[in-house]
Amino acid sequence: MAKTIAEKILSKHAGRQLRAGDFAVCKVDFAFGQDGTSSIIIDRIKELGVKDFKTGFCMVIDHSAPSPSEGVSRVHKKMRDFAKVFKKEVFDIGCGVCHQVIPESGNILPGYLVLGADSHTCTYGAIGAFSTGVGSTDLAITLATGRNWFKVPATIKVVVNGKLPKGVFAKDVILDIIGKLKSDGATYKAVEFSGSVIDNMGMDGRFTIANMLVEMGAKAGFMPVDNKTIAWLKPRIGRSRHIEQVAADNGAVYESVHEFDVSRLKPMVSMPHSVDNVSEAGDLKRIKINEAFLGTCTNGRMDDFKAAARVLSKRRIHPEVKMIIAPSSRGVYLEALRLGLIDTFIKAGAVVVAPGCGPCVGTHNGIPADGETVISTANRNFKGRMGNPAAFIYLASPATVAASALKGYISDPRGYF
Repeated sequence: MAKTIAEKILSKHAGRQLRAGDFAVCKVDFAFGQDGTSSIIIDRIKELGVKDFKTGFCMVIDHSAPSPSEGVSRVHKKMRDFAKVFKKEVFDIGCGVCHQVIPESGNILPGYLVLGADSHTCTYGAIGAFSTGVGSTDLAITLATGRNWFKVPATIKVVVNGKLPKGVFAKDVILDIIGKLKSDGATYKAVEFSGSVIDNMGMDGRFTIANMLVEMGAKAGFMPVDNKTIAWLKPRIGRSRHIEQVAADNGAVYESVHEFDVSRLKPMVSMPHSVDNVSEAGDLKRIKINEAFLGTCTNGRMDDFKAAARVLSKRRIHPEVKMIIAPSSRGVYLEALRLGLIDTFIKAGAVVVAPGCGPCVGTHNGIPADGETVISTANRNFKGRMGNPAAFIYLASPATVAASALKGYISDPRGYF
């Protein structure tokens, strides 16, 4: 019987044929926690008396890295001590954001079933994995048993065709889609992407779109596993490991199909305090900003930095705007240094901080003051997301964020391209 990607992966990991709506206990290939969730994982593992793990596992110190407080430092030490006992890897401060570091490490392959104690674990659908976020206790149970239970999600197919205009990027595509399908448009569904725009899109853009699928409520999402995927994976996994060509069957049944032509798409902005509250950047130019943030697991990669650097090159950030930039990983940081992008950012007046999540989740490195307005490349803009419920967060592409930082108000970046 013809299957969607979600049905295929979960069937394989359950050892039996599954369809959308079925429940099953499935073998999990890899799991992880970060410094906001690993403390509870550790406590549950100790309570369960677990002596060895039944699935691959790592921890990432990224949400508060380096530590901004005594309490966080205790959590970090707890993670390091636990990792030594169980001989598991910790990606420590400076390594970067979990959703960049873990794919870079080669731990995830197409067709894998992955659980993370972080809601944006859906990011790994960019490389064809069924990856989804769970709570810390569920994660601990997975480590103890190597399995967890799943309801097989129905699948929505999203076809993106046309040609992206200059100055319009993957972030604009996904903001437009979320604006139209809404924040609950894919609740507990899988989403498969296809179409000429996706085929022509680089891996950085695919990671951006996959990352934000949870903002539509999706359980998981999938990009095509094609030559671009394989070329991205090969240097990270070695030539000896097999890469599965994950794809839906002809005749697979979808709950719905949505087609988008982005040929006339303009730079988009998500307005406070909901991601699906979307407008065109050009319609918001009266909105003054106090802070611009470039980074996160959504848009802290090389293509994002290149787009922002093109806007900022040989220009100065508005004197009333503080611009904060956080690479998504040490590898991204080093490559940006090699290409002179960090030099461009600093000369423009930006502050470059350690690879990590900090400003996005509001733990440190850029918490806005009461009444301040932030334009950010992050994935969420609800009240308090950046650490202050009295602030206002707008979401946009790296190019739009950079253009806005120069002007001092939300700006359409297309003139720089």
